[in-house]
Amino acid sequence: MRRLIAMAAIALLSGGAFAAQNETQQPYADLQNREIKALSPERQDDLIAGRGAGFALAAELNGLPGPRHVLDMADEIDLKDDQRAEIQAIFDDMNTNAKVLGAELIAAEAKLDALFASGEATPDQVRTLTMDVAEIEAKLRATHLNAHLTTSPVLTQHQRMLYAQARGYGDGHAGHGAH
Repeated sequence: MRRLIAMAAIALLSGGAFAAQNETQQPYADLQNREIKALSPERQDDLIAGRGAGFALAAELNGLPGPRHVLDMADEIDLKDDQRAEIQAIFDDMNTNAKVLGAELIAAEAKLDALFASGEATPDQVRTLTMDVAEIEAKLRATHLNAHLTTSPVLTQHQRMLYAQARGYGDGHAGHGAH
């Protein structure tokens, strides 16, 4: 009986090892049917909608709240009507620009994907297109980061503390970037 259990354990473990080995050998197999190989559908949705998708973490996690989250938490942080209007304007401007840049980024990634799909990519073409992608992505990230930068001064120190607490950022201190 012990021998049977040991053999079953070995079979289970080796099956798991085979699955793990197969997974590491084929990590992208499920991605080959994407419309744009480098962009998941969820990432494309974020770009089209103008969502931050992590672009502004440097600001957010250093105590500079973003306009979308501030508006979502308006009651929790006691946002006044004049603050709400100012932050809504910051959000609208950021969102408009982010949607335009998001569409540009999707188009640039599609162009790069098409180049490789053609089978005729050259190093110079790749360099040019990847620089285009990087430039658009940098502009998009700056758009989101700058929205955090302009949102923070609209809030009081107490509101930034409430925001940090509500977002679960440690002891509620708003980080080094707080004003």
